[in-house]
Amino acid sequence: MDHETDSVRIFFFPFVGGGHQIPMIDTARVFAKHGAISTILTTPSNALQFKNSITRDQKSNLPITIHTLTEITDTDTDMSAGPMIDTSVLLEPLKQFLLQHKPDCIVVDMFHRWAGDIIDDLKIPRIVFTGNGCFPRCVIENTRKHVVFDNLSSDYEPFLVPGLPDRIEMTKSQVPIFMRNTSQIPDRIKQLDEKSFGTVINSFYDFEPAYADYTRNVLGIKAWLVGPVSLCNRSVEDKKERGKQPTMDEQSCLNWLNSKKPNSVLYVSFGSLARLHTKQIKEIAYGLEASDQSFIWVVGKILNSTDKEETCGENWVLDEFEKRMKELDKGLIFRGWAPQLLILEHDAVGGFMTHCGWNSTLEGVCVGVPMITWPLSAEQFINEKLVTDVLKIGVQVGSKEWGTWDRERKELVGREKVEFAVKKLMRKSEETEEMRRRVKQIAENAKSAVEEGGTSYADIDAFIQELKACRFTSQV
Repeated sequence: MDHETDSVRIFFFPFVGGGHQIPMIDTARVFAKHGAISTILTTPSNALQFKNSITRDQKSNLPITIHTLTEITDTDTDMSAGPMIDTSVLLEPLKQFLLQHKPDCIVVDMFHRWAGDIIDDLKIPRIVFTGNGCFPRCVIENTRKHVVFDNLSSDYEPFLVPGLPDRIEMTKSQVPIFMRNTSQIPDRIKQLDEKSFGTVINSFYDFEPAYADYTRNVLGIKAWLVGPVSLCNRSVEDKKERGKQPTMDEQSCLNWLNSKKPNSVLYVSFGSLARLHTKQIKEIAYGLEASDQSFIWVVGKILNSTDKEETCGENWVLDEFEKRMKELDKGLIFRGWAPQLLILEHDAVGGFMTHCGWNSTLEGVCVGVPMITWPLSAEQFINEKLVTDVLKIGVQVGSKEWGTWDRERKELVGREKVEFAVKKLMRKSEETEEMRRRVKQIAENAKSAVEEGGTSYADIDAFIQELKACRFTSQV
């Protein structure tokens, strides 16, 4: 490790929602392991979510600290905070801190839309963190540039995304609203990206090599691939406490998994943000039961019907289902937060039903588990294409409709589709065995990428060296 006077100082300014906050905290920890003096700028309540892991890093003599700015008064700023939450109350505290403590660069989340101007005014190199990978970025950019949605006959007519290394087909119904109408992309987000020093990406070269090259060479984006950053969590404590405390004793969960055969359990989770309607919860329950497959299901916040009688009925179905699965020793249900890394890496887990969030996709890949893809929002339908069409390590459940994370879908994914997808992934066949072989190889590549001599390891060191060169140039 370099002497402190020679070490670069990097500030990390994560968003409050779990899907962006968790990987940026991991990114800060990874850079600290490479000798960068890393400071995480956050609110007091959000600092509580990751304070313990940072304390453990400090006891290991890693140069990492937390600096709290001020509190956000919004009532929904926990791990399930949505992307439109206004964080501009942090503007003045951030500005004052940067005036007093000037780093070599600051990594800022794209959802802090207001932050670009004050950072640029202070002439601090600014790195953008978007929370997704090279593949979705390439698909989004080429769709924006080349696809005219008015020319499509319906929301479900397939169109080809031109100019990409692979044949990628999508439908308008799968495309985020901001891609269908480029005028809906907030100018602040565009400016934050366009005027930045570059971007750090939670990915690794062997995962999406053609798209890493396309991002850098065709789109002209200065990018460093530094992941998968989740692999910095080595201890049971780090994996257990990542994000929030589990709502079930993790040892009870692991003991239950220990009683199951290898690759026999399906893990079901739709991330920290999504809210499924009670009707969809019911279809999942019946589909899982019909599949006769052991499972762990993380049920997050639920969209309830306005009809009180219907809501009571649907909740009763889930309660009865949970009781029945416990009696049959068939399934566990987490109502809230689960230690996802610990569960996924267990030998008994052989499949992952996922919303295709970038973090979950990478975490599934890192443990070598094939997936059932059920995209809902954000760029998740694009990530699904990477999993099923490019890498061929997943089975689509048949989700067709993009929607915001807090809205009910027009169409349910029925229990028959759930049952079919579970059986297809979890029952042994030549196709699924080939999927397992592919994803196991990708998992090995992921682990190699973050070790000394790996591509992500090298990108982190290259980024640090570039910051040192910038510092030297500014002093001349």
